[in-house]
Amino acid sequence: MLVLTVEASMYAVSLGDDGAELRPLEPWQAEEFLTHIDRGRDFIGRHVGLPDRVTDLESSRAQLQAYADKAAADRGRIYGIWVDGRLVGGVLFVTMDVDQGTAEAGCWLEPSASGRGLVTRAVRTIIDWAVEERGIHRVEWRVSAANLPSIAVAKRLGMTKDGTLRESYLYRGERQDIEVWSVLAPEWRAFGQAP
Repeated sequence: MLVLTVEASMYAVSLGDDGAELRPLEPWQAEEFLTHIDRGRDFIGRHVGLPDRVTDLESSRAQLQAYADKAAADRGRIYGIWVDGRLVGGVLFVTMDVDQGTAEAGCWLEPSASGRGLVTRAVRTIIDWAVEERGIHRVEWRVSAANLPSIAVAKRLGMTKDGTLRESYLYRGERQDIEVWSVLAPEWRAFGQAP
């Protein structure tokens, strides 16, 4: 059950009883976002290009503004994960095509918050919203084949591995295999009702 509360940001969704919550990340939070990325830069950057794009206050603000623009156009969203008032990670819809009923979800997390199920809970929240509120039929999860924690999230969410795009992504000078996982709306609803 989602519980909405009014917090530092206008909207917050509790992710459990451990002080974790999900909130939209907005351009006015660029400094906090940059500080968070700096804390986890090496850890986050092992598989995700976000630290390469967010290097100073201007690029931090630009990254958040790009997602504010996507949200305004109904083409994507970005959310932060806060624990006890501290930004520790986030989830997002990299893309969202409501007309086609498709979206691609993603995540990042700083090392201090890993291993607590925060990403799984946060992604579950945004997929619920996308399927039930926006009518999204297919949610994809694209992940480096070397990113085992992110693959584990896909499995915990009941996603199916569609295949591997061999050496399809050039990341920091090396070709990466990208696994594509997905869940369809009927599967998601059935998975949510499973014990």
